[in-house]
Amino acid sequence: MMFTGITLSSGIIAIVALAASASAAPQGMRRSTPELSLTAQLQLADTAVDRYKLLPKDEDFVFDFTKSETPFANRKTFPALVGSGTSFSIGSLPACSMSYLHLHPRATELFSIHSGRVLSQMVPEVGVVDSEGKQRVINAELGPGMMTIFPAGSFHTQVNPDCEPANFTAALSSEDFGIGLVAAETFALSDDVIAATFGQSIAGEDIEKVRGAIPGDVVIKVEECLVKCGKMKREA
Repeated sequence: MMFTGITLSSGIIAIVALAASASAAPQGMRRSTPELSLTAQLQLADTAVDRYKLLPKDEDFVFDFTKSETPFANRKTFPALVGSGTSFSIGSLPACSMSYLHLHPRATELFSIHSGRVLSQMVPEVGVVDSEGKQRVINAELGPGMMTIFPAGSFHTQVNPDCEPANFTAALSSEDFGIGLVAAETFALSDDVIAATFGQSIAGEDIEKVRGAIPGDVVIKVEECLVKCGKMKREA
């Protein structure tokens, strides 16, 4: 027991000595702690009451899309969303345009149209098949007052097939939803991996021809819209 007491006492002495040494060290040798962002402070707050104390102004609870550099209100651009589990976006699809085929890795999206018309396509996860046993693709035609859902991780795209802009809003079930551009991320892989993934359908020498490819029926809709609206295609 005496030996144990001596060991513990020595350990305490050593810790005290180390602490004293650290406090006596020159300022330049101490480890500095960077100031936490407001978002980080809100995430670390013990209670919701503490979060409100970090947002003392009424304007902290207002996000002005007309003055924002981004169309997304998430926990970084609008810290009041921390703890809500949601984000929000507004936008407009110009005439005869389409969004990139994309997904949100951490959020389900509720997509609503306020003016114009949008055709959407959504590809669910593997195992969701149609009546012929093929991968199911869910199509929706949306007008004002209509909404569709894109579950988290699902591939989806939207097309405006008309000559006027289509205005939309989107609610997402995450404060940090993320965006994955399907074509860009797929074809960022090495050529041999892409060729192996697609099997015999793409020859190695033809890889460049399919990089950034989009679904054929979507292209047709865009082409039809350009003709209908008297718009000229720009050369690549």
